[in-house]
Amino acid sequence: MASIFGFRSRDPARDRQTDVSRLDRLAKLFEQIAAEIEAERAGLENRYRTTATNAAFLVEAMENGSASDKRSSEVSALTQSILNCERRIAALSRQDGMMKELRHSLDMVFDGNADSAATAEIARPAGTGRGRK
Repeated sequence: MASIFGFRSRDPARDRQTDVSRLDRLAKLFEQIAAEIEAERAGLENRYRTTATNAAFLVEAMENGSASDKRSSEVSALTQSILNCERRIAALSRQDGMMKELRHSLDMVFDGNADSAATAEIARPAGTGRGRK
């Protein structure tokens, strides 16, 4: 029975500090990943606009007869590139949404921990604590 009375739990403030540190690292990771997604999307959107513009000018030149019909393979390649860009931008948008959801979930966990810690402090009568009867 002596082992039961010898048990000591950590200070709730230390637990909270550990939780805050851990959740902060996770939040920073989510922010880093979100920034990577945004950077990729911005670069891809720039290339998309350039490719779409080039395709439009090439099609217009072919329609006006100033470019040979043999360049239709270039139009097909540009079209395929545009479709690939659209698919990737959609995937990046889904990933960005997931990062926002994860960050919101993390905030909810953090807020829940803060509420639990505050409730524990309020519920504990003054003058009581570990090891007191």
